Amino acid sequence: MSQASTRRAAVSTQAQVQSVRPSLTFKSGAEEAINFYVSLFKNSRILSLLRSDGEGPIPKGSVLHASFLIDGQEYTAFDGGEPFAFTEAFSFVATCETQEQIDELWTRLTDGGEPGPCGWLKDRFGVSWQVVPAALGEMLANPKKGNAAKVMEALLKMGKLDLDALERAYRSGT
Repeated sequence: MSQASTRRAAVSTQAQVQSVRPSLTFKSGAEEAINFYVSLFKNSRILSLLRSDGEGPIPKGSVLHASFLIDGQEYTAFDGGEPFAFTEAFSFVATCETQEQIDELWTRLTDGGEPGPCGWLKDRFGVSWQVVPAALGEMLANPKKGNAAKVMEALLKMGKLDLDALERAYRSGT
């Protein structure tokens, strides 16, 4: 089989889908969570929301399906009941340009939630977030211009990330 035939065969076995988007299943409170999330970021809004009429297994008023944008990315969500719980295996990563943005987002997301280590937290709905400075990626990916190991060492000692402290650690190796 030629290379071109192999590539065509590989492409034809790939799924043809319209789009792929994350779906969040809440025990309850999906509507409150969605309203909160769209309030946090520009280019965010609820696209559709369908509530249960109580005729099925989902209690009346609970969200059967919602579609919404967070910073232009589409998500779906619904209330699934007791069997559903979030874990740290899924998290949102919110990348911030400034310490002020980190501080504000951290404060809003930990209100009713819980702070964690290394820029991680859980919001009041149980969803995990990583609130990180945009510069962190460059600091960790470019050890020739700075001390990536010192950045990681500093980061591992932090809860909410401190951009100035991370930048000082990065410069410590130059």
